[in-house]
Amino acid sequence: MAKAEKAEKSSVQSWFDGLKAEFRKIIWPDQKSLVKQTSAVVAVSIVLGVMIAILDFIFKYGVDVLVNISF
Repeated sequence: MAKAEKAEKSSVQSWFDGLKAEFRKIIWPDQKSLVKQTSAVVAVSIVLGVMIAILDFIFKYGVDVLVNISF
């Protein structure tokens, strides 16, 4: 049992070592580009949210008109 536990700890340690090595390879953005990219994401999210809300209102109004038509 001791060998199995040792091998398991070894593989876990190896996994964390590999994870640390991969994190060292990351090129983190500078503050200026981070602010620029974040602003772009927020702006696009707001624009898409507004577009979806407008389309939802139009479809809802259209369905209400179709349902309330009296023959």
